[in-house]
Amino acid sequence: MTVMATLKFLSVLVLVFLVLDVSNGQGLKLGFYQKTCPNAESIIYKTTASYVSFNPTLPAALLRLHFHDCFVRGCDGSVLINSTSTNQTEKAAIPNLTARGFNVIDAAKAAVEKVCPGVVSCADILSLVARDSVAVIKGPWWNVPTGRRDGRVSIMTDAFTLPAPFFNSTQLIASFASKGLNAKDLAVLSGAHTIGVAACASFATRLYNFTGKGDSDPTLDSEYVPRLKSKCKPNDLVHTAEMDPGSFKTFDSSYYKLVSKRRGLFASDATLLDDPVTKAYVKSQARNHGATFFKDFAVSMEKMNAIEVLTGNAGEIRKHCALIN
Repeated sequence: MTVMATLKFLSVLVLVFLVLDVSNGQGLKLGFYQKTCPNAESIIYKTTASYVSFNPTLPAALLRLHFHDCFVRGCDGSVLINSTSTNQTEKAAIPNLTARGFNVIDAAKAAVEKVCPGVVSCADILSLVARDSVAVIKGPWWNVPTGRRDGRVSIMTDAFTLPAPFFNSTQLIASFASKGLNAKDLAVLSGAHTIGVAACASFATRLYNFTGKGDSDPTLDSEYVPRLKSKCKPNDLVHTAEMDPGSFKTFDSSYYKLVSKRRGLFASDATLLDDPVTKAYVKSQARNHGATFFKDFAVSMEKMNAIEVLTGNAGEIRKHCALIN
């Protein structure tokens, strides 16, 4: 190879690496800890797997925790911070009062700290644990470029902007667009409701008092309503219902069949049939047995876990995920 050809090849190679770096989310990269803490990701996976083996409902909780983190101040671990006497944090906001899985994040952080103190961020751990927990139950696998730094700010009122289970399609699409996600991402990420349970109180209005007249939501399958009422009584603050009855511990595409039959628990599930883009995706996955769901989910998760990340000298590496240094 001539000198000119070599230089041309190297310039192209540099350009490729620059493009890859940008696409990975503002400084994130795969294997970020390869030199500073080479066993970090395997330690995090093993810790996650041990918890999920004892409690297979955790993947749904951990995905939700990750989602709630990324949609408020970006994927910076701010949802993990405890409130203090002078500041109520995101944890104290109504959408996060039922959040679970903090113990898994703390365990993974403690395990990594024993080997590489002060190196791996809580934001990266949360992103990895969400992915690993889904992988343990044989769900999709997605790349998690690392290098996130932990945020130092967590304010309760910020979490009020999280998309709510009663949002309509217009509100949901606008919320996702504000984070760089499109209508297809909305339909794809809603598929996470194929696992886990929902508190009866979160959808009770659809069953008992939709318009204030003691009626049910007409967009909910009328034959499904009695089944849900048998599980959830009026003003029920204790019980839960399976998001995807019969396979709520299995990550599959059956959620889309439920939604297409008007049996999604939340109004935010039902409204996927109100927008042409999200409706087309729901119908396609229901009809084709989720042919592209796993692949699509991986793509959308990779977009989500790069939202507004802190890298470089921004933020910090927390010693304990619930406490700002």
